[in-house]
Amino acid sequence: MSELIAAIATPPGTGGVGILRLSGPGAAQAAAHIFQPLGKTPLSEAPDRQLLYGRVFDQAGDLLDTGLAFVSRAPHSYTGEETAEIQCHGSPVVLSLALDALCAAGARLARPGEFTQRAFLNGKLDLTQAEAVIDLIDAETPAAARQAAGQLNGALSRQIDGIYSALTDLMAHFCAVLDYPDEDIDPFQAEQMGQILARQEAALQALLATSRRGTLLHQGITCVLIGRPNAGKSSLLNALAGYERAIVTNIPGTTRDTVETKVTLGGYLFRLVDTAGLRDSDDPIEQLGVARSRQALAEADLVLAVCDGTQPLTEEDHDLLREALAQADTILLANKRDLTDFTLPQPAANDAPNTLTVIPLSAKTGDGLDTLETTLARRAETLLPQAAQSAAGELLTNQRQIQAAQRALDGVTHAKDALDLGMTPDALLTDVEAALEALGELTGRTVREDITARIFSRFCVGK
Repeated sequence: MSELIAAIATPPGTGGVGILRLSGPGAAQAAAHIFQPLGKTPLSEAPDRQLLYGRVFDQAGDLLDTGLAFVSRAPHSYTGEETAEIQCHGSPVVLSLALDALCAAGARLARPGEFTQRAFLNGKLDLTQAEAVIDLIDAETPAAARQAAGQLNGALSRQIDGIYSALTDLMAHFCAVLDYPDEDIDPFQAEQMGQILARQEAALQALLATSRRGTLLHQGITCVLIGRPNAGKSSLLNALAGYERAIVTNIPGTTRDTVETKVTLGGYLFRLVDTAGLRDSDDPIEQLGVARSRQALAEADLVLAVCDGTQPLTEEDHDLLREALAQADTILLANKRDLTDFTLPQPAANDAPNTLTVIPLSAKTGDGLDTLETTLARRAETLLPQAAQSAAGELLTNQRQIQAAQRALDGVTHAKDALDLGMTPDALLTDVEAALEALGELTGRTVREDITARIFSRFCVGK
């Protein structure tokens, strides 16, 4: 039987409302030890989810606060267990004393994510839905929140369940053939099974195709700032971030390592990466910074190439642009527009596969930043089209999901190829079983304890 757990479910610090949450056997009784309704109905006897107004007491029975409380009995609760919740004023002292009183009444402190972990273990959520809970909490844009809400509502689970069900039926047929070894798979059945495998292969390919969009939505679009030393990259990062994130001096080479920050521009989340100036150097520390800058460039979704608009583009600038355009769409930012000797640069023609846009601006005064934000939002729209919102919740958003889906696809592809080659049913069965096992890990039907521990360790206490 599960232990009774308790936690403060609201963030640390002072707030208008604070929430204490319990789950496990005796949750209502433990809550009743510290909460006394002002009406005639005791909390432990109240109907499910009916809010009661009353007083909150500490361990010694002294009055702490007034507030609201309710109970939810198994299995009709978030965790699938008996739960109780007490809402009072958001004083850290009041909440801490109330939590001490709940522990004295038989509860222990909950671990991070333990409430949601119990919901998963009790079949209230599958693993993709449980991951959506923390994604929803961490969402930094409306699109990310909609994706997480859709996944929590089971959009991704339903897709996976359809594939799982079709492969389960197919495996049952293979098992039947193995039980009767004298019965070969006739050509008509083989054709039908090949069609089923082909459909599931296509479904898994489509699912995996969502992973890039899901990752960008969840982690942000990686936007790397490159340029020669002292071009104004760090000043631009600070201007976009709205605070002094990077050190800015007149000394070239101040930035020795990559500096990252997240910003929301035009409703999209961007992960801005300021890099060390890309140049040849005898300084071993600066060489390490340049190496990290090139690694960041190799991982960029968009590139902001910053140049000093008071100086003509050098051969080094042109080399940087060619390198950037070979990697991703690039925006050339001609900085220092506020100075009188500013001249809009004219990049050399190139045959790179990605696009180049030129924007004049001043990181110092902010002139041109609105144009940059509009341009970035347009580029983000091509990576995360708004039309895809109709499929909210159907995207793979983390490496665990992507790897499991890829293993499932590999299993289905191998089974389809084996069927085409006329291999025996036991060989097909092995591949289909591997695909089913991977899908089971994706939703949590069959998953290792270390994986669940790693997932729920991301959660905050009280959720």
